[in-house]
Amino acid sequence: MGFGRKPLVLTSERLELRLPRRSDYTPWVTTRRAGVEFLQKWEPLRGRDYEERNSFYSRVGWAQRTARAKTAFPFMIIRREDGRLLGALTLDNVRFGPAKTGTLGYWIGPDYARQGYMREALKLVTDFSFHELDLSRIEAACLPENLASRGVLEKSGFKYEGVAQSYLQIAGRWRTHVLYARLRRDRRGQADAE
Repeated sequence: MGFGRKPLVLTSERLELRLPRRSDYTPWVTTRRAGVEFLQKWEPLRGRDYEERNSFYSRVGWAQRTARAKTAFPFMIIRREDGRLLGALTLDNVRFGPAKTGTLGYWIGPDYARQGYMREALKLVTDFSFHELDLSRIEAACLPENLASRGVLEKSGFKYEGVAQSYLQIAGRWRTHVLYARLRRDRRGQADAE
């Protein structure tokens, strides 16, 4: 599985999900900058140093520590055919004990959106969460008007569960989000959003 000395890598036909490396800085910042207008309406405001090399390197260290501790798994989404960094997907707030749950957050560059990459990445992380980590529930939230994000969650087996008022600050404002979850053993029927 890769929590110790072996690198943690999840693979599918088209993708490789792995923890970030220092060498990812240039492709990461290039993809982020190319998608700034595409991403900024869906994300929190970032600090001035967010895109600086040293900040990225700090996040690489954080990724290694949290994966070893099994509290978060910040994956880079890499296209296998050419090694291109497409985006990122983080399984965060991983809790064991009676909860056995985690929370997903993700982004993808605009050049790679709507090509099934995120759905493929979500399947890898869902399988990893349920079969390797033995989680029971994975949660995700998005803005109500983010139809692409809602669609990828629904196509990935996540079900609408409700609304959280003032859930996150997005683009500098507290925003209400719609909540989704996927259960390892789900006996609920289809739960469509209204």
